[in-house]
Amino acid sequence: MNFEYNETQKMIADSIKDFAEQHIRPNIMEWDEKQHFPVDLFKQLGEMGYMGVLVPEAYGGSGLGYHEYITVIEEISKVDPSIGLSVAAHNSLCTNHILTFGNEEQKKKWLPKLATAEFIGAWGLTEHNTGSDAGGMNTTAVKDGDHWIVNGAKNFITHAKSGDVAVVIVRTGEKGDSRGMTAFVFEKGMEGFTSGKKEDKLGMRASETAELIFDNCRIPDANRLGEVGDGFIQAMKVLDGGRISIGALSLGIAKGAYEAALKYSKERYQFGQPISSFQGIAFKLADMATEIEASELLLHKAAYLKNTNQKVTLAGAMGKMYSSEVCVKVSNEAVQIHGGYGYTKDYPVEKFYRDSKLCTIGEGTTEIQKLVISRNILKE
Repeated sequence: MNFEYNETQKMIADSIKDFAEQHIRPNIMEWDEKQHFPVDLFKQLGEMGYMGVLVPEAYGGSGLGYHEYITVIEEISKVDPSIGLSVAAHNSLCTNHILTFGNEEQKKKWLPKLATAEFIGAWGLTEHNTGSDAGGMNTTAVKDGDHWIVNGAKNFITHAKSGDVAVVIVRTGEKGDSRGMTAFVFEKGMEGFTSGKKEDKLGMRASETAELIFDNCRIPDANRLGEVGDGFIQAMKVLDGGRISIGALSLGIAKGAYEAALKYSKERYQFGQPISSFQGIAFKLADMATEIEASELLLHKAAYLKNTNQKVTLAGAMGKMYSSEVCVKVSNEAVQIHGGYGYTKDYPVEKFYRDSKLCTIGEGTTEIQKLVISRNILKE
Protein backbone atom coordinates (compact mmCIF):
# COMPACT_ATOMS: atom_id res chain seq x y z
CA MET A 1 0.00 0.00 0.00
CA ASN A 2 1.18 3.51 -0.85
CA PHE A 3 0.64 5.92 2.02
CA GLU A 4 2.09 8.96 0.26
CA TYR A 5 0.07 11.68 -1.47
CA ASN A 6 0.11 11.22 -5.23
CA GLU A 7 1.07 14.18 -7.42
CA THR A 8 -2.54 15.23 -7.93
CA GLN A 9 -3.20 15.23 -4.19
CA LYS A 10 -0.04 17.29 -3.57
CA MET A 11 -1.12 19.79 -6.21
CA ILE A 12 -4.62 20.01 -4.74
CA ALA A 13 -3.30 20.44 -1.20
CA ASP A 14 -0.97 23.27 -2.26
CA SER A 15 -3.67 24.94 -4.34
CA ILE A 16 -6.25 24.82 -1.54
CA LYS A 17 -3.76 26.06 1.06
CA ASP A 18 -2.90 29.10 -1.07
CA PHE A 19 -6.56 29.80 -1.83
CA ALA A 20 -7.64 29.40 1.79
CA GLU A 21 -4.94 31.71 3.12
CA GLN A 22 -5.86 34.40 0.62
CA HIS A 23 -9.64 34.15 0.44
CA ILE A 24 -10.92 32.29 3.52
CA ARG A 25 -8.72 32.91 6.55
CA PRO A 26 -9.11 36.73 6.60
CA ASN A 27 -12.91 36.37 6.72
CA ILE A 28 -13.44 33.42 9.09
CA MET A 29 -14.73 35.22 12.16
CA GLU A 30 -16.77 37.82 10.27
CA TRP A 31 -18.60 35.07 8.37
CA ASP A 32 -19.02 33.09 11.57
CA GLU A 33 -20.43 35.96 13.61
CA LYS A 34 -22.80 37.12 10.85
CA GLN A 35 -23.73 33.61 9.69
CA HIS A 36 -22.80 34.81 6.22
CA PHE A 37 -22.82 32.24 3.43
CA PRO A 38 -20.19 33.51 0.94
CA VAL A 39 -21.74 32.48 -2.39
CA ASP A 40 -19.04 34.24 -4.41
CA LEU A 41 -16.35 32.15 -2.71
CA PHE A 42 -18.03 28.96 -3.92
CA LYS A 43 -18.19 30.36 -7.44
CA GLN A 44 -14.40 30.78 -7.25
CA LEU A 45 -14.00 27.22 -5.94
CA GLY A 46 -16.17 26.10 -8.86
CA GLU A 47 -13.86 27.80 -11.33
CA MET A 48 -10.97 25.87 -9.76
CA GLY A 49 -12.81 22.56 -10.17
CA TYR A 50 -13.48 21.87 -6.49
CA MET A 51 -17.28 21.95 -6.69
CA GLY A 52 -17.33 19.06 -9.14
CA VAL A 53 -14.45 16.94 -7.88
CA LEU A 54 -16.11 13.57 -8.60
CA VAL A 55 -17.98 14.64 -11.75
CA PRO A 56 -16.48 13.23 -15.00
CA GLU A 57 -14.87 15.72 -17.36
CA ALA A 58 -17.57 14.93 -19.93
CA TYR A 59 -20.05 16.74 -17.67
CA GLY A 60 -17.75 19.64 -16.84
CA GLY A 61 -16.21 18.21 -13.67
CA SER A 62 -12.68 17.43 -12.53
CA GLY A 63 -13.04 13.66 -12.97
CA LEU A 64 -11.10 12.83 -9.82
CA GLY A 65 -11.54 10.06 -7.23
CA TYR A 66 -12.26 9.86 -3.54
CA HIS A 67 -8.62 10.12 -2.37
CA GLU A 68 -8.42 13.52 -4.05
CA TYR A 69 -11.87 14.43 -2.77
CA ILE A 70 -10.82 13.73 0.83
CA THR A 71 -7.81 15.98 0.28
CA VAL A 72 -10.03 18.85 -0.93
CA ILE A 73 -12.43 18.68 2.02
CA GLU A 74 -9.66 18.10 4.57
CA GLU A 75 -7.51 21.03 3.45
CA ILE A 76 -10.42 23.50 3.35
CA SER A 77 -11.66 22.30 6.74
CA LYS A 78 -8.24 22.82 8.36
CA VAL A 79 -8.87 26.53 7.80
CA ASP A 80 -12.66 26.89 8.04
CA PRO A 81 -14.80 23.77 8.58
CA SER A 82 -18.03 25.57 7.67
CA ILE A 83 -16.72 26.13 4.14
CA GLY A 84 -15.56 22.51 4.03
CA LEU A 85 -19.04 21.38 5.07
CA SER A 86 -20.73 23.30 2.25
CA VAL A 87 -18.26 22.03 -0.36
CA ALA A 88 -18.88 18.48 0.90
CA ALA A 89 -22.69 18.78 0.86
CA HIS A 90 -22.67 20.21 -2.65
CA ASN A 91 -20.33 17.54 -4.01
CA SER A 92 -21.34 14.35 -2.26
CA LEU A 93 -25.07 14.81 -1.75
CA CYS A 94 -26.81 16.88 -4.42
CA THR A 95 -24.31 16.55 -7.27
CA ASN A 96 -23.41 12.94 -6.54
CA HIS A 97 -27.08 11.90 -6.34
CA ILE A 98 -27.71 13.22 -9.86
CA LEU A 99 -24.43 11.72 -11.12
CA THR A 100 -25.25 8.30 -9.68
CA PHE A 101 -28.97 8.00 -10.42
CA GLY A 102 -29.78 10.56 -13.11
CA ASN A 103 -30.39 9.60 -16.73
CA GLU A 104 -28.22 11.03 -19.49
CA GLU A 105 -30.55 13.95 -20.16
CA GLN A 106 -30.66 14.87 -16.46
CA LYS A 107 -26.89 14.64 -16.11
CA LYS A 108 -26.33 16.92 -19.10
CA LYS A 109 -28.90 19.38 -17.79
CA TRP A 110 -27.66 19.83 -14.22
CA LEU A 111 -24.15 18.45 -13.72
CA PRO A 112 -22.16 21.02 -15.77
CA LYS A 113 -23.74 23.90 -13.84
CA LEU A 114 -23.27 22.16 -10.47
CA ALA A 115 -19.68 21.19 -11.25
CA THR A 116 -18.73 24.81 -11.93
CA ALA A 117 -20.89 26.21 -9.08
CA GLU A 118 -23.00 28.19 -11.52
CA PHE A 119 -25.62 26.31 -9.52
CA ILE A 120 -25.29 25.69 -5.77
CA GLY A 121 -26.74 22.32 -4.77
CA ALA A 122 -28.90 21.23 -1.81
CA TRP A 123 -30.15 17.80 -0.72
CA GLY A 124 -33.20 17.07 1.39
CA LEU A 125 -34.13 14.01 3.41
CA THR A 126 -34.56 15.11 7.06
CA GLU A 127 -37.86 16.46 8.40
CA HIS A 128 -38.90 18.15 11.64
CA ASN A 129 -40.53 15.18 13.33
CA THR A 130 -38.78 12.27 11.63
CA GLY A 131 -35.02 12.85 11.90
CA SER A 132 -33.37 9.53 11.16
CA ASP A 133 -36.77 7.85 10.80
CA ALA A 134 -36.94 8.68 7.10
CA GLY A 135 -39.69 6.13 6.52
CA GLY A 136 -42.05 8.27 8.56
CA MET A 137 -41.61 11.38 6.42
CA ASN A 138 -44.64 13.59 5.90
CA THR A 139 -43.62 15.38 2.69
CA THR A 140 -45.69 13.77 -0.05
CA ALA A 141 -45.88 13.77 -3.85
CA VAL A 142 -49.13 12.83 -5.59
CA LYS A 143 -49.16 12.02 -9.31
CA ASP A 144 -51.15 14.42 -11.50
CA GLY A 145 -50.78 13.53 -15.16
CA ASP A 146 -47.22 14.23 -16.24
CA HIS A 147 -46.54 16.11 -13.01
CA TRP A 148 -46.47 15.54 -9.25
CA ILE A 149 -47.97 17.79 -6.57
CA VAL A 150 -45.64 18.07 -3.58
CA ASN A 151 -46.55 19.27 -0.08
CA GLY A 152 -44.55 19.32 3.14
CA ALA A 153 -41.22 20.59 4.48
CA LYS A 154 -37.63 19.50 5.03
CA ASN A 155 -35.36 20.91 7.72
CA PHE A 156 -31.64 21.17 8.51
CA ILE A 157 -31.00 21.51 4.76
CA THR A 158 -27.61 22.90 3.72
CA HIS A 159 -28.03 25.70 1.12
CA ALA A 160 -31.84 25.72 1.44
CA LYS A 161 -31.97 29.47 0.78
CA SER A 162 -29.06 30.01 -1.59
CA GLY A 163 -29.25 26.74 -3.49
CA ASP A 164 -30.32 26.75 -7.14
CA VAL A 165 -31.04 23.01 -7.36
CA ALA A 166 -32.20 20.60 -4.64
CA VAL A 167 -32.46 16.83 -4.77
CA VAL A 168 -35.29 15.95 -2.39
CA ILE A 169 -36.67 12.59 -1.28
CA VAL A 170 -40.44 12.64 -0.77
CA ARG A 171 -43.07 10.04 0.06
CA THR A 172 -44.95 8.59 -2.91
CA GLY A 173 -46.25 5.50 -1.07
CA GLU A 174 -47.21 4.38 2.41
CA LYS A 175 -45.43 5.50 5.58
CA GLY A 176 -42.81 3.03 6.76
CA ASP A 177 -42.41 1.46 3.31
CA SER A 178 -38.78 1.65 2.18
CA ARG A 179 -40.12 1.44 -1.38
CA GLY A 180 -42.54 4.29 -0.77
CA MET A 181 -40.16 7.20 -1.38
CA THR A 182 -38.96 8.87 -4.59
CA ALA A 183 -36.25 11.44 -5.42
CA PHE A 184 -36.91 14.57 -7.48
CA VAL A 185 -34.80 17.52 -8.61
CA PHE A 186 -36.35 20.86 -7.66
CA GLU A 187 -35.16 24.15 -9.15
CA LYS A 188 -35.27 27.60 -7.59
CA GLY A 189 -38.24 29.54 -8.86
CA MET A 190 -40.67 26.64 -9.11
CA GLU A 191 -44.10 27.79 -7.94
CA GLY A 192 -44.78 26.54 -4.42
CA PHE A 193 -41.10 25.78 -3.71
CA THR A 194 -39.58 28.14 -1.14
CA SER A 195 -37.20 28.24 1.81
CA GLY A 196 -38.09 28.92 5.42
CA LYS A 197 -36.40 29.53 8.74
CA LYS A 198 -32.61 29.78 8.77
CA GLU A 199 -31.12 28.02 11.79
CA ASP A 200 -29.00 30.00 14.28
CA LYS A 201 -26.33 27.40 15.00
CA LEU A 202 -23.62 26.71 17.56
CA GLY A 203 -20.98 26.11 14.89
CA MET A 204 -20.53 25.77 11.12
CA ARG A 205 -22.21 29.17 10.99
CA ALA A 206 -20.97 30.20 7.54
CA SER A 207 -22.59 27.07 6.09
CA GLU A 208 -26.22 27.92 5.46
CA THR A 209 -28.84 25.67 7.08
CA ALA A 210 -32.58 26.24 6.65
CA GLU A 211 -35.96 24.74 5.78
CA LEU A 212 -37.28 23.76 2.36
CA ILE A 213 -41.04 24.27 2.02
CA PHE A 214 -43.39 22.74 -0.57
CA ASP A 215 -46.87 24.21 -0.92
CA ASN A 216 -48.70 22.50 -3.79
CA CYS A 217 -45.43 22.58 -5.70
CA ARG A 218 -45.98 21.20 -9.20
CA ILE A 219 -42.95 19.34 -10.54
CA PRO A 220 -42.68 17.52 -13.88
CA ASP A 221 -42.15 13.77 -13.90
CA ALA A 222 -39.05 14.47 -16.03
CA ASN A 223 -37.40 15.72 -12.81
CA ARG A 224 -37.78 12.33 -11.13
CA LEU A 225 -34.48 10.51 -10.46
CA GLY A 226 -34.73 6.78 -11.13
CA GLU A 227 -37.86 4.72 -10.61
CA VAL A 228 -40.81 5.61 -8.42
CA GLY A 229 -40.17 4.10 -4.99
CA ASP A 230 -36.36 4.00 -5.28
CA GLY A 231 -35.72 7.24 -3.37
CA PHE A 232 -34.83 5.77 0.02
CA ILE A 233 -32.56 3.11 -1.50
CA GLN A 234 -30.84 5.82 -3.52
CA ALA A 235 -30.45 8.00 -0.41
CA MET A 236 -28.75 5.20 1.53
CA LYS A 237 -26.22 4.72 -1.28
CA VAL A 238 -25.60 8.46 -1.49
CA LEU A 239 -25.01 8.55 2.27
CA ASP A 240 -22.28 5.91 1.90
CA GLY A 241 -20.28 8.60 0.11
CA GLY A 242 -21.60 11.25 2.49
CA ARG A 243 -20.00 9.44 5.41
CA ILE A 244 -16.62 9.74 3.71
CA SER A 245 -17.33 13.45 3.27
CA ILE A 246 -18.08 14.04 6.95
CA GLY A 247 -15.09 11.90 7.85
CA ALA A 248 -12.88 14.13 5.69
CA LEU A 249 -14.44 17.21 7.28
CA SER A 250 -13.71 15.73 10.72
CA LEU A 251 -10.14 14.94 9.70
CA GLY A 252 -9.59 18.53 8.60
CA ILE A 253 -10.97 19.90 11.87
CA ALA A 254 -8.80 17.53 13.91
CA LYS A 255 -5.68 18.47 11.95
CA GLY A 256 -6.44 22.18 12.17
CA ALA A 257 -6.98 22.04 15.92
CA TYR A 258 -3.93 19.82 16.46
CA GLU A 259 -1.63 22.06 14.42
CA ALA A 260 -2.84 25.13 16.31
CA ALA A 261 -2.27 23.38 19.66
CA LEU A 262 1.17 22.12 18.63
CA LYS A 263 2.24 25.61 17.55
CA TYR A 264 0.90 27.21 20.72
CA SER A 265 2.58 24.62 22.95
CA LYS A 266 5.97 25.52 21.48
CA GLU A 267 5.44 29.26 21.82
CA ARG A 268 3.82 29.41 25.27
CA TYR A 269 6.42 29.49 28.06
CA GLN A 270 5.83 28.60 31.70
CA PHE A 271 8.50 28.21 34.38
CA GLY A 272 11.15 29.17 31.85
CA GLN A 273 10.34 26.52 29.21
CA PRO A 274 7.77 25.86 26.47
CA ILE A 275 4.74 23.99 27.77
CA SER A 276 5.36 21.31 25.10
CA SER A 277 8.25 20.12 27.28
CA PHE A 278 5.82 19.16 30.04
CA GLN A 279 4.78 15.53 29.90
CA GLY A 280 1.12 16.37 30.52
CA ILE A 281 1.04 18.44 27.32
CA ALA A 282 3.37 16.22 25.29
CA PHE A 283 1.25 13.13 25.98
CA LYS A 284 -1.90 14.96 24.89
CA LEU A 285 -0.20 15.86 21.61
CA ALA A 286 0.98 12.26 21.16
CA ASP A 287 -2.57 10.93 21.57
CA MET A 288 -3.94 13.55 19.19
CA ALA A 289 -1.38 12.78 16.49
CA THR A 290 -1.93 9.03 16.75
CA GLU A 291 -5.72 9.23 16.56
CA ILE A 292 -5.56 11.61 13.59
CA GLU A 293 -3.30 9.14 11.78
CA ALA A 294 -5.72 6.27 12.46
CA SER A 295 -8.64 8.39 11.30
CA GLU A 296 -6.88 9.22 8.04
CA LEU A 297 -6.10 5.56 7.32
CA LEU A 298 -9.72 4.50 7.90
CA LEU A 299 -10.99 7.18 5.53
CA HIS A 300 -8.57 6.37 2.75
CA LYS A 301 -9.47 2.70 3.00
CA ALA A 302 -13.10 3.70 2.43
CA ALA A 303 -11.97 5.91 -0.48
CA TYR A 304 -10.12 2.97 -2.04
CA LEU A 305 -13.22 0.79 -1.80
CA LYS A 306 -15.37 3.55 -3.29
CA ASN A 307 -12.94 4.13 -6.16
CA THR A 308 -12.85 0.42 -7.00
CA ASN A 309 -16.66 0.04 -6.83
CA GLN A 310 -16.57 -2.27 -3.84
CA LYS A 311 -19.07 -2.25 -0.97
CA VAL A 312 -18.19 0.71 1.22
CA THR A 313 -21.00 0.86 3.82
CA LEU A 314 -19.00 -0.73 6.66
CA ALA A 315 -15.72 1.07 6.00
CA GLY A 316 -17.49 4.39 5.47
CA ALA A 317 -19.43 4.08 8.73
CA MET A 318 -16.26 3.13 10.64
CA GLY A 319 -14.33 6.03 9.12
CA LYS A 320 -17.10 8.52 9.78
CA MET A 321 -17.76 7.37 13.34
CA TYR A 322 -14.12 7.26 14.40
CA SER A 323 -13.08 10.48 12.65
CA SER A 324 -16.00 12.48 14.04
CA GLU A 325 -15.34 11.31 17.59
CA VAL A 326 -11.61 12.05 17.18
CA CYS A 327 -12.23 15.57 15.90
CA VAL A 328 -14.36 16.40 18.96
CA LYS A 329 -11.74 14.93 21.29
CA VAL A 330 -8.82 16.65 19.56
CA SER A 331 -10.64 20.01 19.47
CA ASN A 332 -11.42 19.68 23.18
CA GLU A 333 -7.79 18.90 24.02
CA ALA A 334 -6.61 21.78 21.83
CA VAL A 335 -8.72 24.18 23.89
CA GLN A 336 -7.32 22.60 27.06
CA ILE A 337 -3.73 23.08 25.88
CA HIS A 338 -4.46 26.74 25.17
CA GLY A 339 -5.91 27.16 28.67
CA GLY A 340 -7.92 30.34 29.13
CA TYR A 341 -6.87 31.63 25.72
CA GLY A 342 -8.54 28.63 24.10
CA TYR A 343 -11.87 29.88 25.43
CA THR A 344 -11.53 33.16 23.54
CA LYS A 345 -12.18 33.99 19.89
CA ASP A 346 -8.63 35.31 19.55
CA TYR A 347 -7.39 31.77 18.90
CA PRO A 348 -8.73 29.36 16.25
CA VAL A 349 -9.32 26.40 18.57
CA GLU A 350 -12.46 28.01 20.01
CA LYS A 351 -14.13 27.76 16.60
CA PHE A 352 -12.79 24.27 15.85
CA TYR A 353 -14.33 23.20 19.16
CA ARG A 354 -17.75 24.61 18.24
CA ASP A 355 -17.63 23.29 14.69
CA SER A 356 -16.52 19.80 15.66
CA LYS A 357 -19.76 18.71 17.33
CA LEU A 358 -21.73 18.77 14.10
CA CYS A 359 -19.55 15.94 12.79
CA THR A 360 -20.96 13.46 15.34
CA ILE A 361 -24.49 14.41 14.21
CA GLY A 362 -24.43 15.11 10.45
CA GLU A 363 -24.91 12.18 8.01
CA GLY A 364 -26.12 10.08 10.95
CA THR A 365 -25.14 10.26 14.61
CA THR A 366 -22.41 8.17 16.21
CA GLU A 367 -25.12 5.83 17.49
CA ILE A 368 -26.48 5.33 13.96
CA GLN A 369 -22.99 4.55 12.66
CA LYS A 370 -22.63 1.93 15.40
CA LEU A 371 -25.95 0.46 14.27
CA VAL A 372 -24.73 0.33 10.66
CA ILE A 373 -21.41 -1.21 11.71
CA SER A 374 -22.95 -3.80 14.02
CA ARG A 375 -25.50 -4.90 11.43
CA ASN A 376 -22.78 -5.35 8.84
CA ILE A 377 -20.35 -7.27 11.03
CA LEU A 378 -23.10 -9.50 12.39
CA LYS A 379 -24.07 -10.48 8.84
CA GLU A 380 -20.55 -11.69 8.09
